[in-house]
Amino acid sequence: MSQHPVEATNHHTHHHDHQCGHHHHAPKDFGTAFATGIFINVVFVAVEAFYGWQADSLALLADAAHNLSDVAGLLLAWVAIIAAKRQPTARYTYGLQRGSIIASFINAVVLLFAMGSLAWEAAMRLRHPQPYQADLVMYVAAAAVFVNGFTAWLLMSGSKHDLNIRGAFIHMLSDALVSVGVIISAAAYVWLGWGWIDPVVSLLIALAILFGTWGLFKQSLHLMFDGVPVHIDLDKLNTVLKHLNGVASVHDVHVWAMATSKVAMTAHLVLADGVRGDEVLRSALNDLRAQFGIEHVTLQFESASYAEHCHGCGAVSFQQH
Repeated sequence: MSQHPVEATNHHTHHHDHQCGHHHHAPKDFGTAFATGIFINVVFVAVEAFYGWQADSLALLADAAHNLSDVAGLLLAWVAIIAAKRQPTARYTYGLQRGSIIASFINAVVLLFAMGSLAWEAAMRLRHPQPYQADLVMYVAAAAVFVNGFTAWLLMSGSKHDLNIRGAFIHMLSDALVSVGVIISAAAYVWLGWGWIDPVVSLLIALAILFGTWGLFKQSLHLMFDGVPVHIDLDKLNTVLKHLNGVASVHDVHVWAMATSKVAMTAHLVLADGVRGDEVLRSALNDLRAQFGIEHVTLQFESASYAEHCHGCGAVSFQQH
């Protein structure tokens, strides 16, 4: 066996159309979902803002403002998906796939800021409750539930497997929940005369959404720093690699997200004397694809003597037992 490493890169770039049990690419027709969601939300923002101003409802105006930020979030997520499909270039050898991670992070930050602002304004309004046209507020908020809920439904299936789409989905679902809160507070105002119910309900929903969005923020930030995606069990992955026939040990393992729906990894495998690298490569690619959904794999094969002096191998080593 040669004393020099062999880069196992000749097979891993041709399997991106396969589906797997752990991870899927976002469906190609999500462009239609985004375009539809953006259009109906732009129309509704204008209507909701107008009637919110007419009714002097903080909750309705805040919902309209947040819905406008959702339009920007939907557009950002859509642009990131389009950019991720661009072919790699000499300057961007991975293409622009990481844009989907950046978009999910921005969406999380915008949502946290919007809900934080809503909570602050609600707390201020709670100190000085003001009357408003509750019946009009209920009608517009009911329409908002439909618009936001329908948009969330369009994105729901993609949100299960793509963090970028999940950010847009949470945005729209949050809007629907805020609108439900607006209906509840308006009904209580009509029936019971509780002027304080509008800011209280807005505050409670804002706090609930802030709590739920924190996970999206942490996960997108984690991926921006090349953290191991949450659905990848690194210990299990290394166990799979080190139990391949002919593999003596595994070291310098790296797993990261190239995009919100695509995972890549590299590893150094020390092969026993006389073992054919092609057979190990074939088994490794099949196992990594089937068990972890990892399609972009680069494996470096080394002899035991070379591995002892492997330059730059700083990752955790997993020895064969």
